[in-house]
Amino acid sequence: MENNYYNPADLPKFGSITDLQPEMGKKFFSYYGEVFKEGALTEREKSLIALAVAHAVQCPYCIDAYTTDSLEKGADENQMMEAIHVAAAIKGGATLVHGVQMMNKLKEVSM
Repeated sequence: MENNYYNPADLPKFGSITDLQPEMGKKFFSYYGEVFKEGALTEREKSLIALAVAHAVQCPYCIDAYTTDSLEKGADENQMMEAIHVAAAIKGGATLVHGVQMMNKLKEVSM
């Protein structure tokens, strides 16, 4: 799979998003940095959350970044996979719960 839309070499270029809009880019990176600082959650916990969200939103760059980051912050393979399963369960549940909306609409148009 030599040719694919997501080029791993683009991940390190993330910081260049400030090139075309420096003010907003700096604000984003300032916020981003604050979010991932130790707080009520540890940096490891935040990295695992980011890894799970990366899978839910299907961002290959984020998956690469937070796989490495989670390992660097002390997470193990089982914790990482469990976080991904949590994301899958929530995403699957969110899809299914919208079935209630379909059932409500079905009742409305069937009456």
